[in-house]
Amino acid sequence: MQAGRGEDEEAPMAGRVNQKLRTRTAIVRAAAELSRTGREVTMPEVAKAALVSEATAYRYFPDLASLLGEAITGQLPTPEEALAPVADSADPVERVAAATEFLLRHVQARQGVVRAMIAATVVRPAESAARPGLRFGLIDHALEPAAASGGGDASADLAQLKRDLAVVVSAEAYFSLTDLHGMDPESAIASLVSTATALTRARLAG
Repeated sequence: MQAGRGEDEEAPMAGRVNQKLRTRTAIVRAAAELSRTGREVTMPEVAKAALVSEATAYRYFPDLASLLGEAITGQLPTPEEALAPVADSADPVERVAAATEFLLRHVQARQGVVRAMIAATVVRPAESAARPGLRFGLIDHALEPAAASGGGDASADLAQLKRDLAVVVSAEAYFSLTDLHGMDPESAIASLVSTATALTRARLAG
């Protein structure tokens, strides 16, 4: 009899656990789908798409940044995948141009989620590690041929170049041109690709 009562008690508990898991999965899936649209991503929009209340969404995720961090996990390509078109090139300038254009077109296509992640880290700088580090991986991979042939002063120059490129090969730089300078997306991308390649050419030549 006691065994029977135990099984009876476990069944509702298992059902509640499964329901919570389904709800959480629905919220994450909704956020992932919205992140691919390029539109603004907010917790109310995610909750609506997941068919739950906003309060329910916040019970599972304390803020939008933590939700988006999980939602986009696995969506980003590896640097090797992103730079596959220039895999056979040993020219750092060509590779940096490809890396810059890839990142900025990614930002353009998913600017809603990118803006949300930037906003979250501006308000809470300690959570900046939650932002995907795609740009740094792209920069490192683009400059691998230069790293392989460098040493001594060249290594110091390369380290400085990576820091310089991190400013240019970024969502923040793209939004500065489109939002503050009023440039159209294509012109903004072209400008930043030009800047990134000029930096690379000048630093490696020196």
